[in-house]
Amino acid sequence: MIPVVTGVRLSGARHRAELPLLVLGPSLGTSAGALWTDCARGLTDDFDVLAWDLPGHGHNRAVPDEPFTMAELAEAVLRLVADVQEQRGDVDAPFAYAGVSVGGCVGQQLLLDHPDRVTAAALICTGAKILDADTWAARVSQVRASGTSSIVSASAERWFAPGFLEHEQSRSSALLHSLSDAVDAGYVEVCHALAGFDVRDRLGDVAAPVLAIAGAHDSVCPPESLELIADGVPDGRLVVLEGASHLAPAEQPEEVADLLRRHFLGGRVDRGPGETVRREVLGDAHVDRSFAGATDLTREFQDFITTYAWGGVWTRPGLDRRSRSMITLTALVAGGHHEELALHLRAARTNGLSWDEIKEVLLQTAIYCGVPAANTAFRIAQGVRDEEDE
Repeated sequence: MIPVVTGVRLSGARHRAELPLLVLGPSLGTSAGALWTDCARGLTDDFDVLAWDLPGHGHNRAVPDEPFTMAELAEAVLRLVADVQEQRGDVDAPFAYAGVSVGGCVGQQLLLDHPDRVTAAALICTGAKILDADTWAARVSQVRASGTSSIVSASAERWFAPGFLEHEQSRSSALLHSLSDAVDAGYVEVCHALAGFDVRDRLGDVAAPVLAIAGAHDSVCPPESLELIADGVPDGRLVVLEGASHLAPAEQPEEVADLLRRHFLGGRVDRGPGETVRREVLGDAHVDRSFAGATDLTREFQDFITTYAWGGVWTRPGLDRRSRSMITLTALVAGGHHEELALHLRAARTNGLSWDEIKEVLLQTAIYCGVPAANTAFRIAQGVRDEEDE
């Protein structure tokens, strides 16, 4: 039974067909608008953004008379995409996809069943299998007996990281209202589809690039679930958002939008020379974690060091990167900045320093920075080298 899903256009009418199509999937109990609107503001300059609502959720009040599987739900999404692409004039063209929880399950199903249709995917706060059959059976029983309003309190605990309810009352209220407003039968049928979903043994068949985004506080789909996906697909990468739980696009909309733009646009995102050098020296994983973990308190500092340290100093032509690494290591030993020292030891290796050259730098610091400082530096260096040898 292929259900009906309805679309929510989040791009406005401006130049839709000129931009690549990005399809956004929801989490169980949420509406597309409540979950994705704030995040979509950071995406509409680069994508024609189409979100979709589950049966009985948001603007979609239709609930099928028969159960449906995750594969059938994915087929329903393809039907919606086909309608939109007919309007856009690019029927059957591949598209980018990002989905949260059950939306992420649909994304995995699309990657497996229709590999030619998805260019790349972001799987957010989801799993190749989510919870167990008994948990879903208990959830179904409660909703059938008392409605979705009876699970609002428990869902609030699962959905949001500590402090979100207090600090983002409007956004959290809209999400919880979408849950209480969901049609009970629609919620139940999605639970049944989730109970039958398990593609853990098929992840190796996914061909497209996958970005797995986890919320550090997510108890439904903990970071280990996303790590399983990132490790299981041939081309996967994991980012853990420290300030998020189960609804990352609503909890950290700017951070998620930034990650999606980077993942889907790749080298076409112009972030300036500072970020380019920072990534080349420190690696994408470290820089992604730095940007993704930024908060309202720290975000401007991340921009500051990217612009002035990496863009203003590391890009200067007067010294090569090997020399800058040696100078940086010496300064960090002198200042006792041990966490940064480990980071820049790895960077020094990226910049071409051998371990013999690093040893000479640290021996030099023993004279000019002090033996105790050099002793600690050698210990940290040995740890970095051990990591490298593993």
